[in-house]
Amino acid sequence: MRLAMIGLGKMGGNMVRRLRRGGIEVAGYDRSADAVAQLAAEEGMLPAASVADAVAKLSSPRVVWLMLPSGEPTEQQLHALVPLLSKGDIIVDGGNSNYHDSQRRGAWLAEQGIGFMDSGTSGGIWGLENGYCLMVGATLEVAKTMTPILQALAPSAERGWAHVGPVGAGHFTKMIHNGIEYGMMQSFAEGLELLRGKQEFALDLAQITELWRHGSVVRSWLLDLTAEALQHDQQLSGIAPFVPDSGEGRWTVVEAIDQGVAAPVLTLALQMRFNSQNETGYGYRLLSTMRNAFGGHAVKHTGGGK
Repeated sequence: MRLAMIGLGKMGGNMVRRLRRGGIEVAGYDRSADAVAQLAAEEGMLPAASVADAVAKLSSPRVVWLMLPSGEPTEQQLHALVPLLSKGDIIVDGGNSNYHDSQRRGAWLAEQGIGFMDSGTSGGIWGLENGYCLMVGATLEVAKTMTPILQALAPSAERGWAHVGPVGAGHFTKMIHNGIEYGMMQSFAEGLELLRGKQEFALDLAQITELWRHGSVVRSWLLDLTAEALQHDQQLSGIAPFVPDSGEGRWTVVEAIDQGVAAPVLTLALQMRFNSQNETGYGYRLLSTMRNAFGGHAVKHTGGGK
């Protein structure tokens, strides 16, 4: 198969690498000509000078995968793509779009005879090595067409990807996933800050988090990343206690309100991120470090940090 990848940032670029290594041909475009040239040289990606050029390199049914910021950048690109495509072609939105937008876009594209898949994509900067967890929403027909691509991106052909429901279901599932992620991160940050605060015991957080990784009920990939980070620097003095939220945590809390479902942990985890802009606690440094470890998200450094 062959597809076009539009957006070759830290996620899109690594997805191209994994697809190419899985035998999928990719035509790639990004506003950064350097990103395009690098992937063409390293992975044999077909370089495209524009979105139209990338589409022109495809054969029917043409598949265009977008890895762009949610909101207006994705909206504008979708509208620019439609005149370049024909009935039976497929657009995939692999970014963190609001599921309401995905439902609306899917309905609009269906009127044009163009298939749509919303792919909640998890794995961060480790997806190239470990594979991506893909939660996709689409019709059965579109999901069947996309299966070889999903299998190449996932940890294996049999696991790590699923057609979870109709259009919108993929981004909805990823939204809740990220809300849960907020709660897990907040819990680790609070617990480790309590351990650190018990100065009379002089606890070694690197030792304890490494200990918990083996046989403990709380063992997880998030704990693995935290333990690794603490092995290098327990003080985190160069990390500013400022933790952004990506939007999906907010949407999860709004969904809880709309459904009338109590979600106090997820809600408070979001509010603690808001509060991080006004506080200077160790826990916020941990949260920022975790975000950087799994997703490569930028951290805000203190004046003395590197």
